[in-house]
Amino acid sequence: MLTHIVVWKYRANVDLDVRQEHVALLRKLRHLVPQVQSLSVGFDTLHLSRSYDTGLVALFADREGLEAYTVHPEHVKVAEFGRTISEHVASVDFVE
Repeated sequence: MLTHIVVWKYRANVDLDVRQEHVALLRKLRHLVPQVQSLSVGFDTLHLSRSYDTGLVALFADREGLEAYTVHPEHVKVAEFGRTISEHVASVDFVE
């Protein structure tokens, strides 16, 4: 199993409705990309100085599944949208 984690720090001028649209689009990916075995996404609730605004955890059977997700047209669109509204995006991928 491969775990894929992404966090977004939105630009300060990005309105709540745009942030909510981003999260909604991310959530739809679990139904649009067959390689996704599970996907959770949500807004940060602690609001610590080190916190990012939104986080995603997705599980894939293997690296090939993640690679297929990465180039899937629906993911590409959502990823680009996320980059345009963020000041920083970070990710980590690991196998347990």
